[in-house]
Amino acid sequence: MDFGLSEEQEAIRESVARICAGFDDAYWLKRDREGGFPFDFYDALAREGWLGICTAESYGGAGLGITEAAIVMRTIAESGAGLSGASAVHINIFGLNPVAVFGTEEQKQRMIRPMAEGREKACFAVTEPNTGLNTTQLKLKAEKKGDRYVVNGQKIWISTAQVADNILLLARTTPLDEVKKSTHGLSLFYTKFDRERIKVAEIEKMGRKAVDSNELFFENFEIPEADLIGEEGRGFEYILHGMNPERILIAAEAVGLGMAAINRAARYAQERVVFNRPIGQNQGIQHPLAKCWAELQAAWMMVLSAAWQYDTGKPAGAAANAAKYLAGEAGFHACETAVMTHGGFGYAKEYHVERYLREVMIPRIAPISPQLCLSYIAERVLGLPKSY
Repeated sequence: MDFGLSEEQEAIRESVARICAGFDDAYWLKRDREGGFPFDFYDALAREGWLGICTAESYGGAGLGITEAAIVMRTIAESGAGLSGASAVHINIFGLNPVAVFGTEEQKQRMIRPMAEGREKACFAVTEPNTGLNTTQLKLKAEKKGDRYVVNGQKIWISTAQVADNILLLARTTPLDEVKKSTHGLSLFYTKFDRERIKVAEIEKMGRKAVDSNELFFENFEIPEADLIGEEGRGFEYILHGMNPERILIAAEAVGLGMAAINRAARYAQERVVFNRPIGQNQGIQHPLAKCWAELQAAWMMVLSAAWQYDTGKPAGAAANAAKYLAGEAGFHACETAVMTHGGFGYAKEYHVERYLREVMIPRIAPISPQLCLSYIAERVLGLPKSY
């Protein structure tokens, strides 16, 4: 049993870290203050081919696994880019997995290659204002008219919609009261983002200002039949194929951001002198930081285990949820501890840890809550009855 990175994986980590080094703390502080998508950062990663790391070579990618993608995402977050950097490229890395599994050969070439090569950006639209995580109750309607689907309704918390060229959309094609099972009647589309028919309203939020979150309003938005992925009515089934990779990658990002916070706090503790001694000499500072480091290392082992299970074709649901839960909690504790280590300066933007604390709320909340991760494990692993 080998717990170390392979030579290839270490080379990936070093290459991505070298790119990230060109985007320093001042860059991300400016993005946090002013907003605006980090196009230059995105382009730098695209030029080196990292956006297609786990896309098949036949569709313009490197053909590697979720394990290597997790290493990339941790490295980006750990560089100080945090979730602002990671979220800018997140969907390129894994988002079109349902297309890769269920799309036609023509769709794969047309849809996946531009994403893997960084020539196009996309957003993933599932969540709606009144359904939350109860995805089977989605109401956004896609009505078949000839060779097109006409879409009306709303979506919310859709990232990168301000800059997206395309949209991966889950919509209802059969009314809920006409389906035999609640998981039926939803269809998946990948199509051009028509800003004449989709109104985008940005949501002011706590952190990650560089990567927009939005509410979308669809009014007679038309989708060609050729952009339907797989069979009509099976979209819910299809998006499940992207959920485990998403949880693994966002867990890796939480670990990376937590490590960035702890490393910064440790440096500060060595430099900050109070009562004629560095505060890092005090166990009251040492022990919380050491505990966070241990929690992050344990979470990272779970991330790698989940990624390995996914890449080798094993059922990865339990491990992916465990990784997401452990990393989300460990990342949050690390960022909180980093702020407390800095004392009053932790509240100042120039020390960056307050930004980390705001951003680490994302992998704790999304794509599902810690409680739903635990519910999954309770039901699927421990055999307990469903609680909701």
